[in-house]
Amino acid sequence: MNSTQAQVWSLEQCIDTAQVHNKNLQMSRNNISIGDQKEKEAKAYLLPKVTANADYKYFTNLPYQLMPLSTFNPTAPEGQFKEAQFGVPHNINANLQLSMPLYNPQVYGTIQTTKIASELTELQYKKTEEQIFFEISNLYYNAQIVYNQLAFIESNLLNAERLLKNFQLLKEQFLAKGTDIGIVKLQVGQLTSQKVSIGSKYEQVLNALKFAIGVSIKQNLQIEPNIQYQNANEYSPLSILDIHIIKTQNRLLSSELSTLNNSRFLPSLNLIGMYGTTGFGYDKQPTDFIKFFPIGFAGIQLSYPLFNGTVSQRKINQKKIEIQNNEIRFGLLTEQNNMQVQNAKMQKGVAKKTIETATEQIQLAQTIYEQTIIQQKQGTASLTDVLLAENALREAQQNYLSAVIDYLKADLNLKKLTGNISTTK
Repeated sequence: MNSTQAQVWSLEQCIDTAQVHNKNLQMSRNNISIGDQKEKEAKAYLLPKVTANADYKYFTNLPYQLMPLSTFNPTAPEGQFKEAQFGVPHNINANLQLSMPLYNPQVYGTIQTTKIASELTELQYKKTEEQIFFEISNLYYNAQIVYNQLAFIESNLLNAERLLKNFQLLKEQFLAKGTDIGIVKLQVGQLTSQKVSIGSKYEQVLNALKFAIGVSIKQNLQIEPNIQYQNANEYSPLSILDIHIIKTQNRLLSSELSTLNNSRFLPSLNLIGMYGTTGFGYDKQPTDFIKFFPIGFAGIQLSYPLFNGTVSQRKINQKKIEIQNNEIRFGLLTEQNNMQVQNAKMQKGVAKKTIETATEQIQLAQTIYEQTIIQQKQGTASLTDVLLAENALREAQQNYLSAVIDYLKADLNLKKLTGNISTTK
């Protein structure tokens, strides 16, 4: 396996590296930054807004207005009008306009909502971090299992090759049949093929681990071969991130509902002002001219919503239903988590007992195999006895690895379900 040529990475080192290089975590951190900018954007609506405006108009036809005829002829009867053109062809306007919200329920509601949304984004980052930790731990455990499986196969292959040499010597002494050698060669060939297959699987698992960590596939990496697990490891139940996320989503929906209610019933108050100049020009002789006159005002603008076609009411109804779904989801997740915790504890307990039994079985099978080899050399055991003992040893080894897999996965799942996955790495 050339493990001596590769750098040995612990599980903690893999996780620490992933926190820096994992692309999903990098995107999640960017989402947190986006949330911060959205919160600042919402607060920016409370700042004054200053706009510069300028326009020029040339009237090919001056606007008309109807004037009472009595304006030009005092004796004219009422109800009669005379059209008149006002203004000059050239009109120039330039001004600065100021607008500043003094009170706006929509803006204040949006600020509160973006704060909660930022909290939700941070929780989602922790959720992504937790999922990456879970994925890396799972891959790391799988790599350890495959590594040990490969070690068992190499040990069994070495035993089979020794057995083959023994039978070849016995055949030279006419104490073994050619079919016996063929059977042992078949055993050696099968183990060799398994070694190649498991070796390829090991490299695939390592590549997946490197990808999850965020390092190059060409990185020379080796996991710790010794599987470490604690037989009596209990975890204090903590509030899981999914519960925190649902609670924060409920606060977010409630804030949005409050904003809709306030914007529906509360007025908005703005400070407004303008300062600029208005220019009038005339380009006909003999009295062509261009004159500018200052213009400016300051005031307060009150806006109160009276009726918007029941749009706000429909949005309020939608938010209320969303809140109901959120509360149902909270209860469902709580019950589901309790059930999964109990199942994981039972699975972990069964796997623990299975590991203890499998360990004893390996020791017993190894002893039987060694004794059978000795008996075979002494001529008191046949090749069939040796192969049966070897198969029993391999089966015990496989049972042990399967039990360890079940234990590690149940333990990892229990950490996640109890909210301890980020605190016990």
